[in-house]
Amino acid sequence: MEATSRSRAVRFDQFGDVNVLNLVEVDRPVPEKGQVLVRVRAAGINPGESSIREGKLATKFPTSFPSGEGSDLAGTVEEVGKGVRHIKKSDEIIGFTDRRASHADYVIVDADHLVPRPANVPWEQAGALFVVGTTAYAAVKAVGLKPGDTVVVSGASGGVGSVAVQLAKNAGATVIGLAGEDSHEWLSRYGVIPIDYEAEGLADHIRNVANGKIDAFIDTHGNGYVQLAIDLGVSPDRIDTIMDFEAAKKYGVKTDGNQKGASAEVLAELAEAIATGRLEIPIAGVYHLADVREAYKELEKRHTHGKIVLVP
Repeated sequence: MEATSRSRAVRFDQFGDVNVLNLVEVDRPVPEKGQVLVRVRAAGINPGESSIREGKLATKFPTSFPSGEGSDLAGTVEEVGKGVRHIKKSDEIIGFTDRRASHADYVIVDADHLVPRPANVPWEQAGALFVVGTTAYAAVKAVGLKPGDTVVVSGASGGVGSVAVQLAKNAGATVIGLAGEDSHEWLSRYGVIPIDYEAEGLADHIRNVANGKIDAFIDTHGNGYVQLAIDLGVSPDRIDTIMDFEAAKKYGVKTDGNQKGASAEVLAELAEAIATGRLEIPIAGVYHLADVREAYKELEKRHTHGKIVLVP
């Protein structure tokens, strides 16, 4: 194919499992006014994209076919549209698209959805930053952490959880992370107190570790953790879940996530935290675009430590 006019992009033509995903040849997009064409170097994948592809979110996020996918991205500016002044060709950037389109060689991005990539931020971390980073940022902010607080984070080794525990530590809180034993060493390295989420008598175990003082709870996994937070005596206004909306409605807890944190300003702040060593986006695996099905198979096991990233 001609690199000047053709590109590859992940597409699906119907709802279904990973087998509906295909890497197809498409016309290389052209930026319009206020837009930028980015050559993608890395793009994260997220559980929400699986749910959209399976049709589970068809009411909330309508899909027309053929559909692309992907929000996270990092890459190099290939072309700028009219009216774009602060970005130029060859700039290295981190960004996001609302068009479900980043799983591709090239993607059109609104110029105000891009921030510079600090030179010492690895491409894989940059490309995986937006969804998990802004979601964790909003969740941590929602529970109002202050120095001396103790917060429990469920799914502490997952994409969002692994960022949330670091941001909570940066806020001065004591952090208890619920995760499988294979992630405990990593959590301990960041000053997080790890507890096996399958431990017998989990609530009592958490109380003992916390010396009875539990101020906040961030649920990144769902499946009963809001109930656990209530049982632990955490005030509903200091509980945030990004997964269990039924329990949130029942108990009046918060549901702040990506929609609350999604902005270029937050993205730039998170990128700077990575650049200065205060934040890491753990990378569970890197797959080529052509292996997108395998990438999602791994993601959908829901036991990955950190983010899975696609590269050209």
